[in-house]
Amino acid sequence: MTTDPTGPVEPADQPVRPAQEAARAVFRRALRDTVVLLVALAVLGVGVGALVAGLPGVWGALIGVALALVFSGTTVVAMIRTIDSSPNTMAAVVMGTWLAKVLVVIVVLALIRDMDFYHRGVLAAVLALGVVGSAVLDFRAVNGGRVPYVEPDATGR
Repeated sequence: MTTDPTGPVEPADQPVRPAQEAARAVFRRALRDTVVLLVALAVLGVGVGALVAGLPGVWGALIGVALALVFSGTTVVAMIRTIDSSPNTMAAVVMGTWLAKVLVVIVVLALIRDMDFYHRGVLAAVLALGVVGSAVLDFRAVNGGRVPYVEPDATGR
């Protein structure tokens, strides 16, 4: 009986494929752009919320940005974390995070529904702008990304 002295190949020991690195770069760009958008939206939302409704407007903007971050960021982070996994694993993780984030948004909105410390209009506007804006940025990152769909074999053919 012979054994391989190098042991089993771990995923970290496998060579990095160009398609994986290109996809990782696309997802990183999408995440970076989403964070930049949400920081700018937080600053603008807090300012406009304060002008429109005072302290409740500020709280509405902050809650809206937090929910937009949960809603928009989780999918991209899940994609980055599972890029080396099988397509089935990636799909399962993305679906699971989608269900989890929808539940979080519904639960948070249900919990604060009857409270009056925030302005509903500011929250709705900031949340809508954050989610739609991040979807546009995700599309832009994927559309502009250069991910090869054919990888040459080891001989270079």
